[in-house]
Amino acid sequence: MSIEDDIGFLASVPTFRLLGPGALRILAIGCESRSLDSGDVLFRADEPADCGYVVQEGAFRLDSGRPDGPLVSVGPGVLLGEMALLIDTIRPVTATATEPSTVMRIPRQLFLKMLEGFPDAAFRLRDHLASRALETAEDIAQVRAHLDIGR
Repeated sequence: MSIEDDIGFLASVPTFRLLGPGALRILAIGCESRSLDSGDVLFRADEPADCGYVVQEGAFRLDSGRPDGPLVSVGPGVLLGEMALLIDTIRPVTATATEPSTVMRIPRQLFLKMLEGFPDAAFRLRDHLASRALETAEDIAQVRAHLDIGR
Protein backbone atom coordinates (compact mmCIF):
# COMPACT_ATOMS: atom_id res chain seq x y z
CA MET A 1 0.00 0.00 0.00
CA SER A 2 1.10 3.56 -0.63
CA ILE A 3 1.08 6.28 2.01
CA GLU A 4 -1.99 7.77 0.31
CA ASP A 5 -3.75 4.39 0.54
CA ASP A 6 -2.84 4.16 4.24
CA ILE A 7 -4.16 7.70 4.86
CA GLY A 8 -7.40 6.81 3.10
CA PHE A 9 -7.71 3.62 5.10
CA LEU A 10 -7.06 5.41 8.42
CA ALA A 11 -9.69 8.01 7.45
CA SER A 12 -12.24 5.17 7.30
CA VAL A 13 -11.72 4.44 11.02
CA PRO A 14 -14.33 6.46 12.97
CA THR A 15 -11.98 7.75 15.70
CA PHE A 16 -9.31 8.73 13.19
CA ARG A 17 -11.69 10.27 10.64
CA LEU A 18 -11.98 13.46 12.69
CA LEU A 19 -8.21 14.03 12.92
CA GLY A 20 -7.75 15.38 9.39
CA PRO A 21 -5.43 14.44 6.51
CA GLY A 22 -2.25 16.06 7.88
CA ALA A 23 -2.48 14.20 11.18
CA LEU A 24 -3.35 10.96 9.38
CA ARG A 25 -0.29 11.38 7.16
CA ILE A 26 1.92 11.44 10.29
CA LEU A 27 0.25 8.27 11.58
CA ALA A 28 0.50 6.53 8.21
CA ILE A 29 4.20 7.33 7.89
CA GLY A 30 5.05 6.35 11.47
CA CYS A 31 2.93 3.25 11.96
CA GLU A 32 4.22 -0.29 11.59
CA SER A 33 2.52 -3.00 9.56
CA ARG A 34 2.34 -6.49 11.02
CA SER A 35 1.09 -9.71 9.44
CA LEU A 36 -0.29 -12.62 11.45
CA ASP A 37 -1.29 -16.15 10.56
CA SER A 38 -4.50 -17.79 11.71
CA GLY A 39 -4.12 -18.65 15.39
CA ASP A 40 -1.42 -16.05 16.09
CA VAL A 41 -2.00 -13.91 19.18
CA LEU A 42 -1.75 -10.16 18.60
CA PHE A 43 -1.87 -9.39 22.34
CA ARG A 44 -3.01 -11.05 25.56
CA ALA A 45 -5.41 -9.93 28.28
CA ASP A 46 -3.73 -8.25 31.26
CA GLU A 47 -0.65 -7.20 29.28
CA PRO A 48 0.42 -3.55 29.41
CA ALA A 49 -0.76 -1.71 26.30
CA ASP A 50 1.49 0.88 24.64
CA CYS A 51 -0.17 1.10 21.22
CA GLY A 52 -3.33 0.75 19.23
CA TYR A 53 -3.88 -1.57 16.29
CA VAL A 54 -6.07 -1.01 13.26
CA VAL A 55 -7.19 -4.19 11.50
CA GLN A 56 -6.40 -3.80 7.81
CA GLU A 57 -7.19 -7.31 6.60
CA GLY A 58 -8.48 -10.48 8.19
CA ALA A 59 -10.28 -10.96 11.47
CA PHE A 60 -9.60 -11.33 15.19
CA ARG A 61 -11.41 -13.04 18.05
CA LEU A 62 -11.44 -10.98 21.23
CA ASP A 63 -11.67 -13.08 24.38
CA SER A 64 -11.73 -11.78 27.94
CA GLY A 65 -10.84 -15.22 29.30
CA ARG A 66 -13.80 -15.09 31.69
CA PRO A 67 -16.38 -17.89 31.42
CA ASP A 68 -19.19 -15.32 31.34
CA GLY A 69 -17.34 -13.00 28.96
CA PRO A 70 -18.54 -12.85 25.37
CA LEU A 71 -16.37 -13.71 22.41
CA VAL A 72 -16.34 -10.94 19.85
CA SER A 73 -15.05 -11.05 16.29
CA VAL A 74 -13.73 -7.93 14.59
CA GLY A 75 -12.50 -7.23 11.10
CA PRO A 76 -11.07 -4.52 8.86
CA GLY A 77 -11.38 -0.93 9.99
CA VAL A 78 -11.62 -1.72 13.70
CA LEU A 79 -9.33 0.11 16.12
CA LEU A 80 -8.13 -2.14 18.95
CA GLY A 81 -6.70 -0.42 22.02
CA GLU A 82 -8.06 3.07 21.47
CA MET A 83 -7.37 4.19 25.05
CA ALA A 84 -3.83 2.78 24.85
CA LEU A 85 -3.11 5.54 22.33
CA LEU A 86 -3.63 8.10 25.10
CA ILE A 87 -2.86 6.54 28.49
CA ASP A 88 -1.08 3.67 30.22
CA THR A 89 -3.57 0.83 30.37
CA ILE A 90 -3.87 -2.94 30.45
CA ARG A 91 -5.31 -5.03 27.63
CA PRO A 92 -8.79 -6.22 28.69
CA VAL A 93 -8.92 -9.07 26.15
CA THR A 94 -6.77 -11.45 24.14
CA ALA A 95 -6.85 -10.82 20.38
CA THR A 96 -6.24 -13.90 18.22
CA ALA A 97 -6.20 -13.93 14.42
CA THR A 98 -8.92 -16.21 13.04
CA GLU A 99 -7.48 -16.02 9.51
CA PRO A 100 -4.39 -14.52 7.91
CA SER A 101 -4.51 -10.87 8.99
CA THR A 102 -2.67 -7.57 8.77
CA VAL A 103 -2.73 -4.75 11.31
CA MET A 104 -1.29 -1.26 11.53
CA ARG A 105 0.47 -0.75 14.88
CA ILE A 106 0.28 2.84 16.10
CA PRO A 107 2.60 3.48 19.07
CA ARG A 108 1.28 5.78 21.81
CA GLN A 109 4.32 8.07 21.55
CA LEU A 110 3.66 8.59 17.83
CA PHE A 111 -0.01 9.33 18.48
CA LEU A 112 0.73 11.81 21.27
CA LYS A 113 3.40 13.59 19.19
CA MET A 114 0.91 13.84 16.34
CA LEU A 115 -1.64 15.45 18.70
CA GLU A 116 1.01 17.96 19.84
CA GLY A 117 1.64 18.93 16.24
CA PHE A 118 -2.04 19.13 15.33
CA PRO A 119 -3.83 20.87 18.23
CA ASP A 120 -7.06 21.20 16.24
CA ALA A 121 -7.11 17.41 15.85
CA ALA A 122 -6.48 17.06 19.59
CA PHE A 123 -9.45 19.33 20.35
CA ARG A 124 -11.71 17.39 17.99
CA LEU A 125 -10.60 14.11 19.56
CA ARG A 126 -11.16 15.49 23.07
CA ASP A 127 -14.67 16.63 22.14
CA HIS A 128 -15.44 13.26 20.54
CA LEU A 129 -14.25 11.31 23.58
CA ALA A 130 -16.15 13.61 25.94
CA SER A 131 -19.34 13.09 23.92
CA ARG A 132 -18.88 9.31 24.03
CA ALA A 133 -18.28 9.43 27.79
CA LEU A 134 -21.49 11.43 28.25
CA GLU A 135 -23.45 8.94 26.13
CA THR A 136 -22.05 6.08 28.22
CA ALA A 137 -23.01 7.83 31.46
CA GLU A 138 -26.54 8.39 30.13
CA ASP A 139 -26.80 4.71 29.11
CA ILE A 140 -25.69 3.63 32.58
CA ALA A 141 -28.26 5.96 34.17
CA GLN A 142 -31.02 4.41 32.02
CA VAL A 143 -30.00 0.89 32.98
CA ARG A 144 -29.87 1.88 36.63
CA ALA A 145 -33.35 3.42 36.40
CA HIS A 146 -34.72 0.17 34.92
CA LEU A 147 -33.03 -1.85 37.66
CA ASP A 148 -34.44 0.44 40.35
CA ILE A 149 -37.96 0.00 38.94
CA GLY A 150 -37.65 -3.78 39.30
CA ARG A 151 -36.93 -3.57 43.03
